[in-house]
Amino acid sequence: MTDKTLTRMDLSEAVFREVGLSRNDSAQLVESILTHMSDALVQGEQVKISSFGTFSVRDKAARVGRNPKTGEEVPIQPRRVLTFRPSHLMKDRVAAGNKK
Repeated sequence: MTDKTLTRMDLSEAVFREVGLSRNDSAQLVESILTHMSDALVQGEQVKISSFGTFSVRDKAARVGRNPKTGEEVPIQPRRVLTFRPSHLMKDRVAAGNKK
């Protein structure tokens, strides 16, 4: 595995190279897309990107957990968590990359 992380700047640079927009317009486009996605998730909507996957928000109930060091029971508050389900195409593509 590599230590490389894909960043917003990398995405905007890819848009700049592939689409031909200016660097500034490419960065604004990436920011706009990420803002639309996060706004939809905050409102409880799913974000589905064909051939990539689905982002959704799930409500988790309160429960009792344990401190692994002491074994003491600790209450865990209810919360909303972000989940991602990759598409079958994405799963296959990632699996094929592991075989190289």
